[in-house]
Amino acid sequence: MALKDIKIPKSLRRILDIKGNSSPWHQQRKVLKKLLNKARFTQFGQEYFFDEILMSRYPEKVFQKYVPVYNYEKIYSEWWVHAREGKPDVCWPGTIKFFALSSGTSESSSKYIPITKDIIKANTNTSLRQLFSLVGYNNVPKQYVGKSWLMLGGSTELQKGPTYFAGDLSGIQAKNIPFWFQGLYKPGRKIAKEKDWGKKLEEIVGQAPNWDISFIVGVPAWVQLCMEKIIERYKLKNIHEVWPNLSFYVHGGVALEPYKSGFNKLLGKPITYIETYLASEGFLAYQSRQDAQGMKLVLNNNIFFEFVPFDSNNFDTQGNIVDNPETLLIHQVKERCDYAILISTNAGCWRYLIGDTIQFVDLEKHEIIITGRTKHFLSLVGEHLSVDNMNRAIKMVCEELDISIGEFTVTGEPYGNFFAHHWYIATQDNVSAETLGVLIDNNLKELNDDYAVERKHALQKVIVDVIKEDIFLEFMKLKGKVGGQHKFPRVMKGTVLDEWLAFLKTEMSSK
Repeated sequence: MALKDIKIPKSLRRILDIKGNSSPWHQQRKVLKKLLNKARFTQFGQEYFFDEILMSRYPEKVFQKYVPVYNYEKIYSEWWVHAREGKPDVCWPGTIKFFALSSGTSESSSKYIPITKDIIKANTNTSLRQLFSLVGYNNVPKQYVGKSWLMLGGSTELQKGPTYFAGDLSGIQAKNIPFWFQGLYKPGRKIAKEKDWGKKLEEIVGQAPNWDISFIVGVPAWVQLCMEKIIERYKLKNIHEVWPNLSFYVHGGVALEPYKSGFNKLLGKPITYIETYLASEGFLAYQSRQDAQGMKLVLNNNIFFEFVPFDSNNFDTQGNIVDNPETLLIHQVKERCDYAILISTNAGCWRYLIGDTIQFVDLEKHEIIITGRTKHFLSLVGEHLSVDNMNRAIKMVCEELDISIGEFTVTGEPYGNFFAHHWYIATQDNVSAETLGVLIDNNLKELNDDYAVERKHALQKVIVDVIKEDIFLEFMKLKGKVGGQHKFPRVMKGTVLDEWLAFLKTEMSSK
């Protein structure tokens, strides 16, 4: 089946006929007006005078003046908790029937993110836009697009609340997949409902020879584990011996670079990697061009974006946003500057700090890369080390030594009267901790001028512990974050760091 032969409803075909005549800023203003108009009779809309904002000459300026910036704790305690109690028309019209359970990479308690019919539809529309962007890819076997898609997400068996259902966003989306896509979707409804990740993985491995998979969608660590188990079970040389038409891997949530070396060793031939930025709060961006460095922001669907410079003027040393931060709009941003993102959506997010930091790598095409999290960075003494720096340094080490690094995390700690960075790295290859430490240190000096300066002064040491990947997985199990969309935190701080160190101490003493 060729790409053009996939049958989809006419209504969705109209959505895919995207007009590119209007400027990005006009697209964003139109989105904002549409969101404000739809939500003006909600409690939130009445509290913050959405009608008045809509009648103003510059609605975006009045919107920023009237509506405060929210993080999760603030918007949940003041607004979303009431929607969770079943009250209608809180931040978005109607009663919220679904909540996505999200805890990012490190928090122990789950966040309840409202999911509306409108945002489910918008996410589906953006997914279709990304699918049809493959038409422009060169040397990509379009006939494989109509074959099966393996989506390694959370369980579709949702928790039942008083007036709502809650679960992983991937599970909620899977329960609402378009009818025309259901025949392509794997592992199918029965396996997708399984809550136990280990059992789900075993069932997928058992069914693998019966499927003709061309797309895999999921977090790199779990996709890699799945392929390794299939190869081991059937004594294969590579995954293409069971899935010869596997051509695409759609990934997101964490950077692929640290995993790519190990990932490629499981393949029998090259595949096309496609990055997405699908968070519980919305589908923000996707890779629309083959070999593009970044992902294209979705400016004309359902999300109004604001950008906060990620610096000491707008965030404290713990990554908390200040009151009344500087906020920029899409036509005011610059390339290669770190920004935190605020989003307003058709699920009742309003000026919501999603927690990621990004950089624009192509202003003309509005393409971005994710550089880290507002609270996941290391700057003990001014080294300003981002997750993007860490990922790139690990990728360089893998290429230099021809090794695979399955997982890693970093923390800062006192070292005498100064400080050190402590890396915990999982690799099955024979390489010393000392070698890894030297190469990581050298690469970071090359990537980050601030880091290079501080390594001559207060940042005295780079410590590396090489540990088994199973230890990372066991810690995730302990935290109840196995499978689906769960990711291991790249930076350890606070209570999560205390739990990690206690866990390592227990593990080491039991050996």
